[in-house]
Amino acid sequence: MTLPPVLKTAPLPIIGSPLFIISNPKLVIAQCKAGVIGSMPALNARPAELLDEWLNEITTELAAYNKANPTKPAAPFAINQIVHKSNDRLEHDMAVCAKYKVPIIITSLGAREDVNAAVHAWGGIVLHDIINNKFAQKAIEKGADGLIAVAAGAGGHAGVKSPFALIQEIRTWFDGPLALSGSIASGDAVLAAQAMGADFAYIGSAFIATDEARADAAYKQMIVDSNSDDIVYSNLFTGVHGNYLRGSIVNAGMDPDSLPESDPSKMNFGGDSKKAWKDIWGCGQGIGVVDKVQPAAELVSRLASEYQAARRRLSLT
Repeated sequence: MTLPPVLKTAPLPIIGSPLFIISNPKLVIAQCKAGVIGSMPALNARPAELLDEWLNEITTELAAYNKANPTKPAAPFAINQIVHKSNDRLEHDMAVCAKYKVPIIITSLGAREDVNAAVHAWGGIVLHDIINNKFAQKAIEKGADGLIAVAAGAGGHAGVKSPFALIQEIRTWFDGPLALSGSIASGDAVLAAQAMGADFAYIGSAFIATDEARADAAYKQMIVDSNSDDIVYSNLFTGVHGNYLRGSIVNAGMDPDSLPESDPSKMNFGGDSKKAWKDIWGCGQGIGVVDKVQPAAELVSRLASEYQAARRRLSLT
């Protein structure tokens, strides 16, 4: 597979996915220092002016870390941009990313040539998340450098395709950077993603249950206490289908088995989107192996240990 230089610097084949509301500089920095590509949505910085402060914090701290650890530098970081028309902050947030020359931009909900060109102009790369082969082809046609295949079981806005089907279809025509998202929470699953043809595993839900994550303590504990049977797939909350913790839906006074359908045209990722997500907690199906809340570095250490053990078990090292 062909990888751009920035992706070759990541010590582990893992990208920490951008967690809406939850990801913050503290988590991103911890992920990068631990050896995985850390990321966060630009929209998590509220008000918009806060994004400049957050990117300054991330770039400054990682630069200092790399100077002190020249033989074992941190992984690069990424910023997620919602490029859907409802995001009225996109122009502002892209300008801030340009200021700091963010190395990786993750785009969601629509592929845009102008956004890709802007990132390329400052020397960054674009990974676009998709839920099917059709959207994958459109993203590459419009200039994305790589893809994030969001398969069934992923947290947040997940697709319904089997990871086997999605990855093998994409690999028939695309040889560039490819990450797989969907129920990955162990080192064994990271290796399985690579065996299918992905370059990276894209892990989100497991990082919610970390000390650095900006999530309610009850949210973190619910992840620890839940498994795949506790995940509900619905488009009610944002207009786009996603996976959510059953317990949070019950706590909000709704029946998770009888949720109405939402009108996709009403989805909103601008100023009011935080309210829609406040008490309904997104989560993927892979949480059955998450058994405690811990520092992000400890989670990465577990993933790395399991990954190497899986390679040894298959006589790959």
